[in-house]
This record gives sequence, structure tokens and C-alpha cells, in this order.
Amino acid sequence: MTAARWGLLLLVLVCAIAAGLALGPVAIGVGDVARALTGIGDAQVVAIVRDLRLSRVALAIITGAGLGMSGAALQGTLRNPLAEPYLLGVSGGAAVGAVLAVVAGLSMVVALPVAAFAGAAAAVVLVLLIARAASGRSDPRILLMAGVVVGAFANAVIMVLLAGAGEGTVRNALWWMMGSVAGADWPTLCWLAAYAVLAGAALLTVARDIDLLALGEDAAAGLGVPVAMATRRIFLLSALLAAVTVAGAGLVGFVGLVVPAIARALGARRSRHVLVASAMLGGALVVLADVVARTVRAPAELPLGAVTALVGVPFFLLRLRKVS
Repeated sequence: MTAARWGLLLLVLVCAIAAGLALGPVAIGVGDVARALTGIGDAQVVAIVRDLRLSRVALAIITGAGLGMSGAALQGTLRNPLAEPYLLGVSGGAAVGAVLAVVAGLSMVVALPVAAFAGAAAAVVLVLLIARAASGRSDPRILLMAGVVVGAFANAVIMVLLAGAGEGTVRNALWWMMGSVAGADWPTLCWLAAYAVLAGAALLTVARDIDLLALGEDAAAGLGVPVAMATRRIFLLSALLAAVTVAGAGLVGFVGLVVPAIARALGARRSRHVLVASAMLGGALVVLADVVARTVRAPAELPLGAVTALVGVPFFLLRLRKVS
């Protein structure tokens, strides 16, 4: 990618952040936002910007960046432009792990991402086993069907877990499963950011393996890549990133499908560039989706996952047509 296109990505992200801080049920001017960030200006404006919107924007960026990088890594490794955490059942598995942790009383900010990661890793293994049993691991359609099956199974498990819960708990859980960054708070954000940064940095260190695996397993093995070990490592890191997003914002689908394709359309070819560009685009997309979610029917909010699905489903159908 050229320097001009990297600059464009940075500008898009900055504009999205500005929109996330300025727009909402109460619109605030950009100048007032800038002053509020430094603690200057009307006390109510300062409280809205610093106490409410800034944490939402931060969580949206973590969520979008994690989903974008996870989707880019999965697409490259599987040589499948339709691969992404939500469609492959990874997010559903992470949701099962998170709900199990909550039911067991382990909903603290440290344990929740770990439980979500365990569920996501289990979902990855299950999807690959189903696809391999069907002798179609490299076939995008078989892989997608396996992901749909695992995702449906994960939803069923969650419904069983919530069957005996109280009405308030069920309502909150269902809203969380539809995706939302409304509950962002700084202690949780610090832990989630730590998980996301570590997993994202680890993915960048194996970007060369993703490039070689994208050539095919035989070609990668011929170039010295331990295919099985490298694939497992990339899958687990992708699962950890997906788990971080589920633990923080619930189920937010299709971001990992859309943004890697946009990154490649902008000229990103090497996996390291695709990963970084996908993180920037994913962060911008989720921030803007959250702006839509809290302004279209203000003061009520739309589920964040519903907004991203409205963008992602048509995109998915177009990609599916090209693949088939």
C-alpha cells in the first residue's frame, strides 16, 4: 500500500473517532469535544464526552480491530474470502464460554476473556473437524456450513444455560448477545486492551506464515513452514482476538468479513499490511456502527450487531456469489 492510502486509513479512523465523540442523542460540536477532552468547558459536556462516549469509542475500536485482524488471519490461512469469526462459529463458541463463566459466578474482567477464549478455541477445533470429516476443508461452502452448524449449536447451548435464569438476567444476556458497547468502563477496557494488544502483536509476528499458508499447504511445507503447528497457532490467536471482542461487546458479526476485503481492495497484499489495515478499518467501522445504533432511534439504542449485519449480510452475499 502507498503512503497516501495509509494516510487515508488514518484519516478515516480519526474522523470515525470524532464522530463517535460528537454524535449521539446530544450532538456536540467538534471544538467543544476537543475542549471537553482536556476537561475544559461545560461540566455536562465534559461528563458526556469523557465519562460516557470516550469509553464507548475505545471499546468499539478494540472490538473492530480484533474482529478485523481475526478475520484477515483466518481468510489468509484458510485461503477462503468468506472466513470470519462470526460465520465460522468462533464468536458463538466464545459467547458460550462467556455465558458459562457468568453462570458460574466468574464474570470478573480477567476470567471472562479467558473463558470466552476457551469457548472460541473449542469452536475452531469443532468446525475444522466437521469440515475435515466432510472431506472439504478447503471448500469455502463446506467450511461455512460447518461454521453455521457450530454457531447454531452454540446458540442452543446458551439458551439452555439461560433457561433457568431470572427475567432480568435473560434480558441482559440477550441484549449482550446482539452486541453493544454501552457497558464500557475503563477497568474492563484496560484488561481487554491488554489481551487484544498481545494477541494482535503475536499475529503480526506470524504474518509471514500466513503469507506462505495462503499459497497452499504443500507450497508452505516446501518453503519450510510446519503447516499443522503454524495453522493451530494462527487459529488460536484469531480465536483469542474474537474472544476479547465477545467478552467486551457481545456478538458483533460480519466485521471480520468486510474489512479485510476492503483492505485488499485498497492495495494491501502482504498479510502484515492486511492485518494492520483491517485493524484500522475495523475500528472505524464499529465506531461508526455504534454512532448509528445510538442516533437512529435516540434516545433508544439499536443492537450494534444488527447494524453491522445490515452492512455485512449484503456484502457476504456478493462475496458468496464470487466464490461460487
